[in-house]
Amino acid sequence: MIYKSDTGLTREELRNALQTALAGRTLRKVLLLPPDYTRLYSGAGILTAMLYDMLKDTCEIDIMPALGTHEPMTEAEWTAFFGKDVPFERMIVHNWRTDVVKLGEVPASFVGEVSDGLVNSAIDVEVNRRIVDTSYDLILSVGQVVPHEVVGMANYSKNIFVGCGGSSMINSSHMLGAFYGMERIMGRDHSPVRKVFDYAQTHFLADVPLLYVLTVTTNTGDETHIHGLCIGSTRDVFEQAVALSQQLNLTHLKEPLRKVVVYLDPREFKSTWLGNKAVYRTRMAIADGGELVILAPGVRKFGEDAENDRLIRKYGYVGRENILRLVDENADLRENLSVAAHLIHGSSDGRFSITYCTKELTESEVRGAGFGYIAYDEAVKRYDPAVLRDGFVTLPDGEEIFYVSNPALGLWTVG
Repeated sequence: MIYKSDTGLTREELRNALQTALAGRTLRKVLLLPPDYTRLYSGAGILTAMLYDMLKDTCEIDIMPALGTHEPMTEAEWTAFFGKDVPFERMIVHNWRTDVVKLGEVPASFVGEVSDGLVNSAIDVEVNRRIVDTSYDLILSVGQVVPHEVVGMANYSKNIFVGCGGSSMINSSHMLGAFYGMERIMGRDHSPVRKVFDYAQTHFLADVPLLYVLTVTTNTGDETHIHGLCIGSTRDVFEQAVALSQQLNLTHLKEPLRKVVVYLDPREFKSTWLGNKAVYRTRMAIADGGELVILAPGVRKFGEDAENDRLIRKYGYVGRENILRLVDENADLRENLSVAAHLIHGSSDGRFSITYCTKELTESEVRGAGFGYIAYDEAVKRYDPAVLRDGFVTLPDGEEIFYVSNPALGLWTVG
């Protein structure tokens, strides 16, 4: 089922669509898998609240945000995202390092085939143990389809294998994407990582009662517009969402950009692990020798957990070739390949400069990680997010920049 609206589906239309999807099912126990607060503009918060309201009087409901490697949601974030009527006590925290089971593996021969021989090792298929808990009559995976740096287009089975996945699968899939190259992946459906997830879903989740609730959104300020709602269990539902997102969330520019300024909403972006979407999503639009300035008032750390943060501080965003060498030389990086992939993704490989403008990270911390630095309060005197509007902007002194208010909702490219 797909529901579309040029201006955004109304709450009544959304509720009717969910009721249709649930009609005729006998449900005693349900698991909801929404994204976390870092997907603030996904529309998944309101959909999860609607599902909880529909089901709470007739069945037991567990809610496990698809955290992946992210830190758990706070109660304030939970309430801001889902509303006051979804109890914080219903939250189950996914632990990607410990709370998983291995279902099998994607064969090395298959991985080699889909990666053009760049990666030739098997990939473990690990998911949170609740995904295969037969006491659930239905598992509802709720989330947004949007361009993504690892898998090409986010969500669908990524919500299971990364959002609710284990360290081995997360590490291997991220490094597969990094080896293959972001520019060959972002904004596309059939990437090597997606093919690995498709294989895993077909071979290991066939008996799991999964129903995907996929959104395609844009935003105006804090208002999210759900232009597409795609509900179903088969891949064609995802493909319909991909086609719509490619229309709405990709910006094609005529010429490479010399200077890009990106704002990171402090509610959504507290680490460079997340904030480097400013790098990922604009890199294909930035000219050689260009500049990327990242306004990051809420960024206070590098990794989303202590170990990832330590490794990023230790090795820094030093470019693809250096990271590949460091992986060969250092066991701690080999054991955390998702960090290695992230460090590759977050570097421009010297093609353009990246300057972080922070309030909480110090200049020495930022420069130590391989970025340029401007104090946030100094940067906003020139690049004020309260004044700037998305797209091309000419500043009072004549400098022309390209401004992006939320990198998580799009992909910018030339051609």
